Amino acid sequence: MTTADTVRRRAMAAGLISICLWSSLALLSVSAGPIPPFQMVAMTFAVGAAIGIVRARANGVGWAGLVGWPARVWLLGIGGLFGYHALYFAALQLAPPAEANLINYLWPLLIVLLSAPLAGERLHWPHLAGAALGFSGVALLAFGRGLSFADNHALGYLLALGCAFAWSIYSVLSRRFGETPTDAIAAFCAASALLSLVCHLAFEHTVWPATGTAWLAVLALGLGPAGSAFYFWDHAVKRGDIRALGAISYATPILSTAILVAFGLAEPSGTLIAAALLVTAGAALASRELWKRQSLSD
Repeated sequence: MTTADTVRRRAMAAGLISICLWSSLALLSVSAGPIPPFQMVAMTFAVGAAIGIVRARANGVGWAGLVGWPARVWLLGIGGLFGYHALYFAALQLAPPAEANLINYLWPLLIVLLSAPLAGERLHWPHLAGAALGFSGVALLAFGRGLSFADNHALGYLLALGCAFAWSIYSVLSRRFGETPTDAIAAFCAASALLSLVCHLAFEHTVWPATGTAWLAVLALGLGPAGSAFYFWDHAVKRGDIRALGAISYATPILSTAILVAFGLAEPSGTLIAAALLVTAGAALASRELWKRQSLSD
């Protein structure tokens, strides 16, 4: 196995860690209680920023090294992290959550499609078929719960589509800034936390976690899906196979639902199993080049 293969495999492992962390988002959000969305982002992103700052300082990175990025890097980072969440919360206000989430989960498919024009990757049929299978699995799970797209929610659907484009463009373009160290994520999280705080003060009423368990859930969100997951994802999209990552990302809602079932917060169903099989097949198909390299190196 070459050094390049080793780097790519480690990056793919980092991407899988991000996906696993994001799959815990629903459970932890339920445990945290009814905290307003922008307040939640401000709190958890502050924890996420602290992770990166502590890591960078421990590695000898000075304060200037945490913020001294070109304007285009700042625009990409804040647009990706804050822009995605702002659009997402707005979409949930203007459209039913199930429909908005399904449209939002076009982002893995868009990552695959945009990797060619924006990151210079070559797309082959396994990448496209794998992403299509993944989206089919998520759509099956969503329609199993009952969906009803209505014209009066068109703006919410459009904002959800904006979410999908915001995160996919951020992920793909991050690859073009591969020279920017992952330490930059700490700055993006800090800026996004401040912007979210401004939005919270302008549009929401403060609701603090009601119990010790709720506070621990907020901390866990900041340490995991709203914190370290972004650092792992940054490494993954810059060093891994971004086409395969897009298809594999469809495991996030499937794992999330499975976790809710495991904790008794959702009902098990045959639809979940069928959706999981579709996503697994899509992920295996999209990442077949990695497996072929493994067998050749062995």
